[in-house]
Amino acid sequence: MANAGAGDDGPLRLFGMHAVEAALRNPARKIKRLVLTENAERRLIEAMGPLTHPIEYTSPRDLDRILGADTVHQGAMLETEELPEPEFVDLAENANGRPLLVLDQVTDPHNVGAILRSAAVFGAAGIVMTRRHSPPLNGVLAKSASGALELVPVALVQNLSNTLRELKDAGFTLIGLDGTAETAIEDTDWTSRPVALVMGAEGKGLRELTQKTCDVLARITTDGPIASLNVSNAAAVALHTAALARIARK
Repeated sequence: MANAGAGDDGPLRLFGMHAVEAALRNPARKIKRLVLTENAERRLIEAMGPLTHPIEYTSPRDLDRILGADTVHQGAMLETEELPEPEFVDLAENANGRPLLVLDQVTDPHNVGAILRSAAVFGAAGIVMTRRHSPPLNGVLAKSASGALELVPVALVQNLSNTLRELKDAGFTLIGLDGTAETAIEDTDWTSRPVALVMGAEGKGLRELTQKTCDVLARITTDGPIASLNVSNAAAVALHTAALARIARK
């Protein structure tokens, strides 16, 4: 089976037009190999001008063999080193009124990629995830993030409970998203103190200890026959609410 992501047995591969373009624009991304079809090269040049990295030309069929037949690569792939890993304390110190996102064992790379995209759209300061029980920052996640992996810093921590306590000690309000909470997110204070928005795993939600550590549990107000959203959609709604609160305060 072809390896479309990163692993101990192969290079880190990013694929898809948006992910590859964003990586090429990112000065922190060290590119080892750029593989393109002629059509993908034309599209990238239209988007960003002349390409400065050497190109290895390929066919869609050859990329299918490298990445897997089910991979939507759009004729573009690059091999790269992982991005420099930020410390979560640096994200906290540089938040400047923007929320941090903390993911409590969210394991689906497509969901985390979509959360990264929403974080970029709505101006989150960064994402904090655990080293275990989180997806690798590989091509599958980067494709779902549509370029946002290059824009939103992701810090990996060993122990989420310790990290949450350190954020509280640093003055952050921890807002945990929980569909059964009494408080609605629009009634939550997003601006008087720095905020960390804590999101739980698909289906399971926040773990019990995580819930107890949060300062506030909040729910998304709904008015339809289905009462809940998946974690990536919920993150988008919550981040939009936080953005509206910041704009209103200015």
